[in-house]
Amino acid sequence: MTRALRVAALHAVLVAAAALTLAPLVWMLAASFAPAGGADDLVASFARRGATLAHYRTLFGQLDLARTLANSAGLAAAATAIAVSVNGMAGYAFAKLRFAGRDRIFRGLLATLVIPGQIGMLPLFLLLKELGLVNTYAGVLVPSLASVFGIFLVRQYALSIPQSLLDAARVDGAGELRIFAQVVLPLLRPILVTLAIFTFLGTWNDFLWPLVILTDDRLYTLPVALANLLGEHVQDVELMMAGAVVTVAPVVLLFAALQRQYVRGIVTTGLRE
Repeated sequence: MTRALRVAALHAVLVAAAALTLAPLVWMLAASFAPAGGADDLVASFARRGATLAHYRTLFGQLDLARTLANSAGLAAAATAIAVSVNGMAGYAFAKLRFAGRDRIFRGLLATLVIPGQIGMLPLFLLLKELGLVNTYAGVLVPSLASVFGIFLVRQYALSIPQSLLDAARVDGAGELRIFAQVVLPLLRPILVTLAIFTFLGTWNDFLWPLVILTDDRLYTLPVALANLLGEHVQDVELMMAGAVVTVAPVVLLFAALQRQYVRGIVTTGLRE
């Protein structure tokens, strides 16, 4: 097989894989615009009655999905800002600052990655209950304050920053905060964007923890509200697909806007000690 045929075969496989991946999303989008009961035969439904925005009007009108959309967006943005700040500083500290027990502490943090997050939900819930943070957005944000994965991600990337650059800044009289803000942060931008995408997606799609910590339906996030919607409108497939589109569209647009920085951060993250 010639090189041209191998390249053509590879592209054909990639196109087929992309088509298989996109097919459910395309069907979901089409079904959200279909008339009631039209999801079973989209072509016939569109031919007879055309597309409709009725399901979106129901979501944002009768079901007040705009409030839960704003709840999710605000929580995801706050969690992302906090996580990028805290994990960015902690990851840099573990990579470039010398302090007693640094490596032992880091290895201890890595060991916690083998523990499923669901195991820690009950003690965390009881702790937040004692602090009076149940049914508050502060309680929802607590697990996002810092993550071992985020610290590890930033630390591995920060290892690639030349030590001579930091030493030169110290010789010039710069303090550690100034070095971090003016020298390190611009260099960490690709990995911080990657971490921001991970955090935003994780918070936006998180269902279990908001369901556990929130009891007031006015505070519900989008996944929790859609789960309740499923229970009330289980037969309305088109309405559920409209809700799914509202959930998926913001994160797809975010990823598309930051894709280049995301890929750069993933590709250039080192795995050195």
